[in-house]
Amino acid sequence: MTATTDGSAGALGSEAASAGVPATTAEAGEVREAAERATRRAIDHLLGRQDAAGWWKGDLETNVTMDAEDLLLRQFLGIRDAHTTEAAALFIRGEQRADGTWATFHGGPGELSATVEAYVALRLAGDSPEDEHMARAAAWVRERGGIAASRVFTRIWLALFGWWKWEDLPEMPPEVIFFPKWLPLNVYDFGCWARQTIVPLTVVGAVRPVRPAPFPLDELHTDPSDPNPAKPLAQVASWDGAFQRLDKALHAYRKVAPRKLRRAAMRAASRWIIERQENDGCWGGIQPPAVYSLMALHLLGYDLEHPVMREGLASLDRFAVWREDGARMIEACQSPVWDTCLATIALADAGVEADHPALVKAADWMMNEEITRPGDWSVRRPSLAPGGWAFEFHNDNYPDIDDTAEVILALRRVDHPDAGKLEDAVTRGARWTLGMQSKNGAWAAFDADNTSPFPNRLPFCDFGEVIDPPSADVTAHVVEMLAYEGKTHHPATRRGVEWLLAEQETFGAWFGRWGTNYVYGTGSVVPALAAAGLPGTHPALRRAVAWLESVQNEDGGWGEDQRSYTDEKWIGQGASTASQTAWALLALLAAGEKESKAVERGVAFLAETQQEDGSWDEPYFTGTGFPWDFSINYHLYRQVFPLTALGRYVHGEPLADRVLRAG
Repeated sequence: MTATTDGSAGALGSEAASAGVPATTAEAGEVREAAERATRRAIDHLLGRQDAAGWWKGDLETNVTMDAEDLLLRQFLGIRDAHTTEAAALFIRGEQRADGTWATFHGGPGELSATVEAYVALRLAGDSPEDEHMARAAAWVRERGGIAASRVFTRIWLALFGWWKWEDLPEMPPEVIFFPKWLPLNVYDFGCWARQTIVPLTVVGAVRPVRPAPFPLDELHTDPSDPNPAKPLAQVASWDGAFQRLDKALHAYRKVAPRKLRRAAMRAASRWIIERQENDGCWGGIQPPAVYSLMALHLLGYDLEHPVMREGLASLDRFAVWREDGARMIEACQSPVWDTCLATIALADAGVEADHPALVKAADWMMNEEITRPGDWSVRRPSLAPGGWAFEFHNDNYPDIDDTAEVILALRRVDHPDAGKLEDAVTRGARWTLGMQSKNGAWAAFDADNTSPFPNRLPFCDFGEVIDPPSADVTAHVVEMLAYEGKTHHPATRRGVEWLLAEQETFGAWFGRWGTNYVYGTGSVVPALAAAGLPGTHPALRRAVAWLESVQNEDGGWGEDQRSYTDEKWIGQGASTASQTAWALLALLAAGEKESKAVERGVAFLAETQQEDGSWDEPYFTGTGFPWDFSINYHLYRQVFPLTALGRYVHGEPLADRVLRAG
């Protein structure tokens, strides 16, 4: 069943979709002309957005918990000011839904923890619980179980001000910093984003600070006299039951923990944190670890004028996006390397000359961003030489495999005057990527073999994915890169292809870990398999084509809602978006479907929805941090992916001659 443009299931059957419902511009010649015009406008628009230094970066929009926690940190440290508070409150109020709640993605349902945190932030800004918008939010929170039903991280923030009891939170002792790397639940068993967050939080949890609460929050409890009603433990033989009892044991350990050992653990944690601070003052290029690291170090005696604290606080301001109406939105992360390599690929595939100054400048910037020192990844790969790229401006400790693969694909599209420098960078990056292959033949984002089954089961870890297993989308990008590097028959490439074929769903699609969802996974995997030599007639590609055709919307586009991660009815269903339509087209074009009605209608959708300035609008969230738990709207996705798809439709598949020469 296809989806209508409002995201609900529509009445148009898969048979009709496969037959190709005519688009507005029905003739193939007209569609091509429209595609050429749209491509030219999109090129001009994207070139106009390049920074003078050579990079591109779109806003990275998530949800209001970033803004609420920024205010709560400032309240905790005693540095909250009226201007920042009102600007944040203006943004938070603007994101509230009609029912009084806050969602975690555009058009999504209200989310309890986000609503609690947004409500508290607005209380800090002076909004009264008697105000209509606040009363609606509080009533909704109570109906959903109150603060007691919110996530652990939300309750940690409330515990900092006495709105929740520390003893009613899961325990994570700082002594885990001493766990050897072979012991389950050592810090390297967690994904890099989780370990950067958990290490400082072990310090915060050990100190259990409480700042004076500026107001009560009784209105957010179902029963203020019993804010945390007792719940029965799960069966002891179950995983949940076992880890609940482990948490009780950790609470008991806290009372008898040797003071010298605890102090030593906290000192070791502080060293671990400081060693990972980036040159710009941040941690890992992402906001949450920076927030918790600053809090932990402050509790360990670092005053606000200490260089580590001063630079860390300054880095937080760089996550702020100030809007024309005076609102202030906090980015969870910034994506210049990712945006730049995708923009370079888009422009090159759209016909921009390989030696165009914009592409050369972009290549220069990307090569200067190469990471040539070991990081946390080397714990599992101690003998592997460094050479890769991260996602952000500054994140030397955590290069990622996805960015590295796409940067290499981008650099190969540029005719750079210093060919030797480019070749060396590509060689180092490809070698590092090969070395990061996991035992099962696939690739994860940041680490190799980060697949422990235990971290996600901890009661403490209810905030989303906390390990980094291999995914189809990252593996596909690596396979595509290796194929274009002439390594189609390399054993690592073939193992990656075999893993991808085994991961295909019975209905023909691939799961999308870092983009929403099956449309992204399929749009990543099919071009990779084609680049690796699978013909368009291969059964796996035919199943993928059939699925994409079956979920094409009536307007010719494709869309998939974030709810597809938790509800099968939403798989392949959602309002059409420019980025997801482009992903579907990239797969269909790679599978040899250029002349199909599905491609014609998809291209027509992109041409018809393009704005006068050559851009596309896209309020929907098509990016993923943690499937369902943390959704992202990459504001540049709506520009780079449609241009890539249009470029390949007009000019053909990229680097085809190179693949043929490589065999």
